[in-house]
Amino acid sequence: MKATLLPPPPPAKRRRGPRVAVLALVLCSLLVPLAFLFDRSQSGYVTTDERRRQEVVLPEFHHVEKADGDGTVNGLNQDAPKKTPKVNSGGLQKHKQTDQHTSRISTKPKVLPSPKVDPSEAVKESTQGTREVSKVRKRLDKGTNTDEVENEKACQLEFGSYCLWSREHKVVMKDSIVKRLKDQLFVARSYYPSIAKLEGQEELTVLMKQNIQDHERVLSVSTVDADLPSFINKKMEQMEQTIARAKSCTVDCRNVDRKLRQILDMTEDEAHFHMKQSAFLYNLGAQTLPKSHHCLSMRLTLEYFKSSSLGSNDSSARKFSAAHGRHYVILSKNILAALVVINSTVNSSKDPKKIIFHILTDAQNFYAMKYWFDKKSYREAAVHVVNYEDIIKEKLTKFNVRHLYLSEEFRVLVRSTEQPAGKTRMEYLSLFSHSHFFIPEIFKDLNKVVVLDDDVVVQRDLSFLWSLDMGDKVNGAIEFCGLRLGQVRNLLGSTTVDTKSCAWMSGINVINLDKWRKHKVTENYLLLLKKFLTKDETSLRAAAFPLSLLSFQHLIYPLDERLILSGLGYDYAIDEDVARSSAALHYNGNMKPWLELGIPSYRRYWKRFLTRDDKFMDECNIIP
Repeated sequence: MKATLLPPPPPAKRRRGPRVAVLALVLCSLLVPLAFLFDRSQSGYVTTDERRRQEVVLPEFHHVEKADGDGTVNGLNQDAPKKTPKVNSGGLQKHKQTDQHTSRISTKPKVLPSPKVDPSEAVKESTQGTREVSKVRKRLDKGTNTDEVENEKACQLEFGSYCLWSREHKVVMKDSIVKRLKDQLFVARSYYPSIAKLEGQEELTVLMKQNIQDHERVLSVSTVDADLPSFINKKMEQMEQTIARAKSCTVDCRNVDRKLRQILDMTEDEAHFHMKQSAFLYNLGAQTLPKSHHCLSMRLTLEYFKSSSLGSNDSSARKFSAAHGRHYVILSKNILAALVVINSTVNSSKDPKKIIFHILTDAQNFYAMKYWFDKKSYREAAVHVVNYEDIIKEKLTKFNVRHLYLSEEFRVLVRSTEQPAGKTRMEYLSLFSHSHFFIPEIFKDLNKVVVLDDDVVVQRDLSFLWSLDMGDKVNGAIEFCGLRLGQVRNLLGSTTVDTKSCAWMSGINVINLDKWRKHKVTENYLLLLKKFLTKDETSLRAAAFPLSLLSFQHLIYPLDERLILSGLGYDYAIDEDVARSSAALHYNGNMKPWLELGIPSYRRYWKRFLTRDDKFMDECNIIP
């Protein structure tokens, strides 16, 4: 029998798929950090839905009408370190083209003149100092250099309230020697290319190169004078002598000047890069829910599903729809923020048993809020937690805006036409979001409510708001006449606009729901919404600016400006006596009182209304 040798099997082919996948993962791991480093990712992105309201992108002004008041608007921006023109192209600017083919929608109904009703005498007496806020700010600005003021306004226009925060938290560094080293290094670098080209200066070229390398080596590890080595004075003397020798040589001054300008441009670009990244981190911190707050929400949600005895009884349900009660509506995704609003309102009220709070929240925070407010008591006041998203999805299917949006905040640069340098000012304007326009549909049995932002602290009794006779007006609000509709006409499309009408602020708003339904405010809002191209969430939220102003045109009842003090979320110049005596405080801006970024001197007014001695707050390390 002959043995036959079988041919060896062919070598197995290596699959290139796994290797390609591994290489792709490695490449992605390298590109993702670079995207954040160079700010290619979406600014202000957070991973949870508890995102705080942000200052929304609005287009730059290409045309500004001359104002009848004391200024014109120069620009609107968001408080984020990214350039606005990229985002604007798909937002509000496109509606200028579509408005030519859209029928005009007039939001100017025939309204009756409203009687002038002032707040109660108690509020007048307790808020006498509120009008002095502008005077206090003017006194603080008098001692500031004009160039510094203009630089500050330019910084705010690009980076928003980060500039205010960084100025207050600026660390004074002892680096005078380090700065001298940098100056020597810049001068030596500017002369070195010209000296290297000269014949017979080889020794000076080598010496200058050596000194430049020594300075670079020292500065790479030293940021303050204390970090410098003991022999630094000798190095500085050697550099001074080398620079003096270089200056004595005959060189082309144009080359030196060109090199100095290149170094200056590089330094400015580097400083702007670091400013941009710092502003990005600030904005991220302002929009991200603190870890302790997220912990509290998760713990309360877990307890809700573990509990078996929850749910309002029939008497509470009847009280929620009682027309004779004083109904407050709060839109919030933050348990502690809503808690402070309720505690401060109840503690300041003379008759809390008539108060009913309606908290509109999203599906993610509904169970946590319901468990918290069902277990707590608030001096006989009732608290009704409503799942906004479920109501819109199940009962109000005709509305396309399904998610809960909080009040939107916009940054406005107001520039005077007469004295541009002296009257320029930055204002932060808060307005209704899209979700506010569905309040009459959600509370069909009510005829009047007071809407409170969740960054408001009430310090005086607000019962007088329920006796206001607003005539045929719909929205009782604080007017902001530093901005008139004529100044932002290019953002309002082809809709009929009263150019002299003032803008208004959210925070505390008295809403006559019967008049709202009579004037069909929600229907007008939906018609206006179709005129603005809202292809993504950013453009949708930006559209809240013109929609809020147009929908309530000629329907605003002006409340006394002493009712609420705004600006506690960005303005460091508010006098504490004024804040202490105001009827209500509004922390509009990015520096919310529940964040570490909050202004310390104002946070104590918010913290004193936090619930104490709660086990869940202790476990989540929430310290009042």
